[in-house]
Amino acid sequence: MPATPASPSQRGYIIPIGGAEGKKKKSAILSRFVELCGQSDARIMVIPTASSLNETGPQYRDLFKEMGARSMCVAIETREDCHNAETVRKLEEATGIFITGGNQLRLSTILGGTPVARSIRRLNSSGVHVAGTSAGAAIVAEHMIAGGRSGPSPRESGVELAPGLGLTNRVIVDQHFNQRQRMGRLLAALSFNPFACGLGIDENTAGFISPSGRMEVVGKGTITVVDPAELSHSSMSYVRPAEAVTPTSGFAPRAIQAVARSAKALSARPHR
Repeated sequence: MPATPASPSQRGYIIPIGGAEGKKKKSAILSRFVELCGQSDARIMVIPTASSLNETGPQYRDLFKEMGARSMCVAIETREDCHNAETVRKLEEATGIFITGGNQLRLSTILGGTPVARSIRRLNSSGVHVAGTSAGAAIVAEHMIAGGRSGPSPRESGVELAPGLGLTNRVIVDQHFNQRQRMGRLLAALSFNPFACGLGIDENTAGFISPSGRMEVVGKGTITVVDPAELSHSSMSYVRPAEAVTPTSGFAPRAIQAVARSAKALSARPHR
């Protein structure tokens, strides 16, 4: 469960990015993140755990420095690293935490249930902003999409779920959304438990989710919001593997194509 802040307005932003956000100084998404974290006063900690490439963390660290922030790459490669008091201390100094892309199961199996994961939840609840791109976006929610099939149809075996960091339990995030045709697996994830909204985030697009739950869309693509609030029946409990999940009895999730914009806020749960 997400950590409880002293007051709702105290919580930091949660910023899932759909991947391929452009690792350039003029990146609108990363520039907005640096601004939110304090611009020249920003202290951004980069967590490259998901990536198997040694250059991923330093690349983001150097980019944030070019943008005027102070930045450090926090090397977390094993669960033992997550129990290192010095690692946790470094995170405590951050005004922003950035989780890179790669393999989200590396994130969940290394960070899950450790002092680092607890620290990230607590820091976010006390005002530290947490952004994640690609795999880093998937893990911010309580329920994480760990894998699945491409395509438009939800199927029983079409999605794999794992526990996420739990910064929010109100959304399930999928990334590279339209580029990799992931509507089916997002619908399948929501069919297992239609409590959360689904956010399908395109590449080079980010949702800046404020402490109040409103979402500002930044970037060049779209975010598809799937709201299952009116779902009255799901066949997920009895369909056979690979069989399509049947949308019946008024199942009408609303997919809203939110054209990216840098100034207008959108509700994470769309108005009716």
